[in-house]
Amino acid sequence: MKKTLAMAFTAASLTLAGTMAANAADTIRTYQEPDLHSGVKIGYLDCTIGGGIGYVLGSAKEIECDFRSSLSGERSDHYSGAIKKLGVDVGFTTRSRLIWAVFAPTAGYHHGSLGGIYRGATAEATVGAGIGTNVLFGGTAGSIHLQAISVTGQIGLNLAATGTSMTLASAN
Repeated sequence: MKKTLAMAFTAASLTLAGTMAANAADTIRTYQEPDLHSGVKIGYLDCTIGGGIGYVLGSAKEIECDFRSSLSGERSDHYSGAIKKLGVDVGFTTRSRLIWAVFAPTAGYHHGSLGGIYRGATAEATVGAGIGTNVLFGGTAGSIHLQAISVTGQIGLNLAATGTSMTLASAN
């Protein structure tokens, strides 16, 4: 029990440190990040991440996502890309699933507007079944934001505390 709590505390600390490091490294901004609380939830992004092996210093996995609008009658959009981690990433995982809430400055959504690069940090602990936390910010010129913190469900044997980047491109 104490080991589990210690591992959870360590993972949370490393996630916070990674987020602070990622924000410090990104000193030049061409846009100002809007406050998510003043944004409008326009739907959610449901992603499947391919399985793979962490190579001690990082990993790269394919990602496939479907955006579903919270507005009735809106069609869904499909995105593909990659999620890359740099840091301590040891072990293997099977396919995992990640769900994000999507916020925009206004209630509208335009095809392909979730495409772009998101950066932040990840902490995962998996022995059989496990969870991970992702803190990622970015997107197309900051106009659309994913929920700041997401939870990943996965199966495998893995321990990761990494800086993370995710690239999404419209696949429609």
